[in-house]
Amino acid sequence: MSDIVSISSARPRLLVSVRGPDEALTALRAGADLIDAKDPERGALGALPPETVRAIVADVGGRAVTSAVAGDGTGREIAAAIATMAATGVGFIKIAVGAADDAALAAAAVQAPGRVIGVLFAEDDGGEDWPARLAAAGFVGAMIDTRGKSGTALPSLMAAPHLAAFVAGCRTHGLMSGLAGSLGLGDIPALAQLAPDYLGFRGGLCRAGDRRQALDGARVAQAVEAIRAGPRADAA
Repeated sequence: MSDIVSISSARPRLLVSVRGPDEALTALRAGADLIDAKDPERGALGALPPETVRAIVADVGGRAVTSAVAGDGTGREIAAAIATMAATGVGFIKIAVGAADDAALAAAAVQAPGRVIGVLFAEDDGGEDWPARLAAAGFVGAMIDTRGKSGTALPSLMAAPHLAAFVAGCRTHGLMSGLAGSLGLGDIPALAQLAPDYLGFRGGLCRAGDRRQALDGARVAQAVEAIRAGPRADAA
């Protein structure tokens, strides 16, 4: 998908997960770069109904990049879920890949060429070969997230050198990269220094910091401002 070139940047951009058209517009108006359709009631990769994703895409109207979670199934479930989400017109489609072999990865990517992003979980003992495997299978990007949503942020689960190696591996293999997982505004300076393409948020930008509550436009705007300010020299 040609958008991978235009959305890559010297600084990270902000991905905000939303559960419906109203939240999508809140995120868009506050300056989010990527509107990500996801059901926060169903864990890290809970998929929304296709009709909801279609409505989100329609309301965003091309004013931001869009993505949608397609779930965390295995084998044929992954391919079918991707095909369903691809039909909504969403820009990118995210799926969990930790349990998939290379054949399943290739079968998944072919359902939406140039649009599929693989999600790995920080809690798993993932190998450093994932960027190479995903690129070989035809994925356009890779992201590290946290499976548990109890408030433990990504930097507490994976050390900065491991995250930096993941981002560098993605860059080497031509993949878009993203980091997410219970992030708060205070995590932005250090993670921005690693130069991923995207930093992903949900709970940290919701009312009371609760991912199940409504998105807070003021917090989204604060995240946009923090990312645009760039990493601090002392944030290593």
